[in-house]
Amino acid sequence: MARIMIVDDAEFMRMAIRDILFKHGHEVVAEVANGEEAVQTYLDIKPDLVLMDIMVPNDVPDDINCKESLNKFLVIDHDAKMAMCSSLGQEILITESMKIGSMGFIVKPFGHDGMLDVIRKIGEPN
Repeated sequence: MARIMIVDDAEFMRMAIRDILFKHGHEVVAEVANGEEAVQTYLDIKPDLVLMDIMVPNDVPDDINCKESLNKFLVIDHDAKMAMCSSLGQEILITESMKIGSMGFIVKPFGHDGMLDVIRKIGEPN
């Protein structure tokens, strides 16, 4: 099963994702609330997969930019496996994140099957 890091500024969303992952045998190795913390935690833990909210804030004032966070991950590890979580209506951000290097996306509100399909597709260790 995959070792997964969850990046979302909403604690209730991290808890919901964590519960689904635990129920299906995955290990949540870290939960963080912003992009800068996520990058540092990634370096320390090296998870198999990062599930990141597409609107995760960075520590830069007034900056909520998934593209910046995604770019940072791919600069430090070009093999990083990233999947973005988004709400309906954010199709442009989803498309941009896929062009940058996100390997999948999960649309909120999500069902167990959709999340688990993305994890099976990109997050299982080799």
